[in-house]
Amino acid sequence: MRIAATVAQNLVRLSGLVLIVLGILFWTGNALALVPLHILAGLVLVLCLWTLAAVALRAGVPAGLAVLAFAWGLLVVALGLTQTNLLVGSAHWLIQVLHLAVGVSAIGIAEGLGVRIKSAPVPAT
Repeated sequence: MRIAATVAQNLVRLSGLVLIVLGILFWTGNALALVPLHILAGLVLVLCLWTLAAVALRAGVPAGLAVLAFAWGLLVVALGLTQTNLLVGSAHWLIQVLHLAVGVSAIGIAEGLGVRIKSAPVPAT
């Protein structure tokens, strides 16, 4: 279980870095052809977040953060795939900031799950 958590946590870190760099490029009007890569990296991040949530439940971590992680992953996907249609015009930067905040929060939730999984007592064999 801890190996799966470590792999998922490191994939969240890697995809999070890729997402932030691409997001900065997009925000400055550059590399817009890489939007599909940004979407793919976002989906990888969410799948890893959900993996961490499932592992956390199995490791005996209190369910609250795991349930939040599942719901937050849905929010990340929903916002990410619909953001171009929200507040179109001069106020769209608010959606961009919200998108960034929701994504960075997903990374934080994943880190919190990883810490809790690794500090959970190892079951006796």
